[in-house]
Amino acid sequence: MTTSSPSLLTRSLPALALIVLSCTWGYTWVLVKQGLAFASPFALAAQRCIGGTLALILAVRLTGRSMALVAPGATALIGLVQVAGFTMLQTTALVEGGPGKTAVLIFTMPIWTLLLGWPILGERVRGKQWLAAASTLGGLLLIIEPWNLHTSLLSKALGLGAALCWAVGTILIKRLRSQRPVDLLVLTRWQMIFGSIPLAILALVLPGQGIDWSPHYMLILAFLSVASVALCWWLWVWILDRVPAWEASLSVLGTPVVAILSSRLALGEAFATSEIAGILLIGGGLALLSLFGWLASRQAARG
Repeated sequence: MTTSSPSLLTRSLPALALIVLSCTWGYTWVLVKQGLAFASPFALAAQRCIGGTLALILAVRLTGRSMALVAPGATALIGLVQVAGFTMLQTTALVEGGPGKTAVLIFTMPIWTLLLGWPILGERVRGKQWLAAASTLGGLLLIIEPWNLHTSLLSKALGLGAALCWAVGTILIKRLRSQRPVDLLVLTRWQMIFGSIPLAILALVLPGQGIDWSPHYMLILAFLSVASVALCWWLWVWILDRVPAWEASLSVLGTPVVAILSSRLALGEAFATSEIAGILLIGGGLALLSLFGWLASRQAARG
């Protein structure tokens, strides 16, 4: 009994980390929506990233990692796209859009990564992967409803823009790591620093509502900074070091589900029939993408 327990615990830790990651990132959408009642989108985006940056600096120091900046140009570009661009578009999309719907749109990121990886990284889209892409894109059409002029397209366009920023950032990280060894936690710390600078400038320059520094807002900001940004990024790095990429991508499936359920319970967000069908198609497409990754990894292991 004593020899098998540590082995079982070790095997269970990545799965537990994925659960914590999905629940934390999923509930983040509700908290960002609530935080917008206390601060402008620019201020909230800047404050949560600055807070996350400070927490990541502390984490890098506590783990004894080198603080050296590797590939400053590439890292700055990643920070501008994946931190500044993504966070600003995500937060602004939530001004008018519901958390659950916006989360579903943004977590189409794996499909955009797949499609953009072909021209940028030379990673060709295979036959079965087109099926996952078609399912996801069909779901997007049902949620966006471009044929319905009465729907608000702005928040949906911003959500898709955030997904594209995340996908481009992911591709840039993959390209950087293929060229030279990079510590992912240190890279995350530096990209947060580079991404927080333009967000802070926007918050200072652009007009917006005054910040209500109430205890409620302080708690929301603390959770978004420490748990959603710093802890979840560390968990993501930890997971990537221990499980295959296809298995880590399963967390993407859990996050929008948590966002939908929590936004329905906390904010009463309702979904039309077409939106529910779209969500199911997107979830099916992402599930197929993960399944194909699992099959490919098994085939490679056998070969």
